[in-house]
Amino acid sequence: MSSLPTDQPGASLRGSRRFLSLPSGWQWLTASVSLLVLAPISVLLLAWLDPAWEIWQHLQQTLLARLLLNTATLVIGVSCGTLLLGVSLAWLTGACDFPGRRHFSWALLLPLAMPTYVLTFVFLGLFDFSGPVQTQLRAWFGRGIWMPDMRSAGGVVLVMSLALYPYVYLLTRNAFRTQGKRALEAAESLGCSPVAGFFRVVLPMARPWIAGGVTLVVMEALADFGAVSIFNYDTFTTAIYKAWFGFFSLSAAAQLSSLLVALVFLLILLEQRMRKRMRFAQSRLAPQAERIKLQGMKRWLACGYCWLILLVAFILPALQLLRWSLEIFHEEFDSRYLGLLGHSLLLALLSALLIATIALLLSYAGRRHQDRLTHGLIRISTLGYALPGTVLAVGIFIPLAKLDNLLIDLARASFGIEMLPLLQGTIAIMLLAYLIRFMAAGFKSIDSAMHRVTNNIDEASRLMGLRGVKLLAKVHLPMLRGGILTALTLVFVDVMKEMPITLMTRPFGWDTLAVKIFELTSEGEWERAALPALTLLLSGLIPIILLMRESDKD
Repeated sequence: MSSLPTDQPGASLRGSRRFLSLPSGWQWLTASVSLLVLAPISVLLLAWLDPAWEIWQHLQQTLLARLLLNTATLVIGVSCGTLLLGVSLAWLTGACDFPGRRHFSWALLLPLAMPTYVLTFVFLGLFDFSGPVQTQLRAWFGRGIWMPDMRSAGGVVLVMSLALYPYVYLLTRNAFRTQGKRALEAAESLGCSPVAGFFRVVLPMARPWIAGGVTLVVMEALADFGAVSIFNYDTFTTAIYKAWFGFFSLSAAAQLSSLLVALVFLLILLEQRMRKRMRFAQSRLAPQAERIKLQGMKRWLACGYCWLILLVAFILPALQLLRWSLEIFHEEFDSRYLGLLGHSLLLALLSALLIATIALLLSYAGRRHQDRLTHGLIRISTLGYALPGTVLAVGIFIPLAKLDNLLIDLARASFGIEMLPLLQGTIAIMLLAYLIRFMAAGFKSIDSAMHRVTNNIDEASRLMGLRGVKLLAKVHLPMLRGGILTALTLVFVDVMKEMPITLMTRPFGWDTLAVKIFELTSEGEWERAALPALTLLLSGLIPIILLMRESDKD
């Protein structure tokens, strides 16, 4: 006998009640944070209601074509460079076996610790026309020897490829580790040579990971400000800075920013579409496949290639920074340097605590409310990482400046009081920009740890009378210590290295290590910039150590 569907009316009633019920405090929280992210984007789009025609005409006549060409050259060149370096190194350390492979597998991640703008000025200091390398080569082989021009599109692409290849390397290596020798053997059984098997079988199987790494690289290249400004290589980020601080036109800066935002979100949509199309599955779980043992000269060539990339991308720049720092340490290490360090540490600490706290609340809100709206708002809240720092600086400054002006006018009209700006030129703007920019880094670490807490623990805690904030504080918080510590560390390091947001929104006189590096490198003072750069490099090693601890030991 078939049973009647008596539960359907009840389910429908419960659904209606959920639809008609007011949002909870947790849902209001997710909506508020998502509005913080959407606000600067909306401001940038609304800037087109009042176009700065004179400045746009000037840009079109003098700069716009070069901006588009330089940005396209940078994106294509860095994508190809990181693809070549990242995939080749990932294949050697992930699927092959040769002398030193275990050490290279983690050491090749070290360039992630070095900010791109730091690697840029070290390279210029070493390999520019007046640098020690070219000077020595001219002394050996005469003045007629040809040397490439580092201050060119090729130089920018080379340096950024060396700085960003670990994004492709890290993701692709995880894919190659599970393929190993089996993928090539399967290709050879179908009549392919080893080279043909690599390109026809191995690479297509790793495409989702490669595409993910290259997407991250392209987003970093579009968002970069420090490296391209040191090279004096005009892209959208430098044009935004010049429009604001050169032409003193926030509207032109906002309109340029909106174009860059459109490029970034177009890239995100393309990447998501590619990911949906490329779904691969293994027939069985294989944490690590048998490696291909390189023989004879191949093993030493592989070792030499890894050594060369590591030497050029990390060891040589780090040693040069150390040498310059030791030479000028007695001159630069003074109260001014300690003040810069104090500002950087304070901003990084406040931002890390703020972001980790809000990320924890967002993660718990997503745990309590499994509806699509809440999770959609949480996804919006973490979109800020895709926004370049220059874009965020413009998008946040404009509405806060208008709010300040409104309050000043209101105070003058109502009370006859001349009030100073409350928000402009304060740390609050910087913290808000950091919150939007780095929420993803804090949220992902905490949310991953939150997913490891089973629902049975929540149910048992509710039986003991713990609900809401008490449940979060007394049960979840102790279990999430590892994820929270990771979030604090990642955000702390990201804020320490952040340049464009700090440069464009800092209060007067509130300089940091990153700002000091920008000012010194703008004047060609490579040696004096070495000490703050070395400090940032040492702080950047922290997340690399965390990555190495979390990675599988092979």
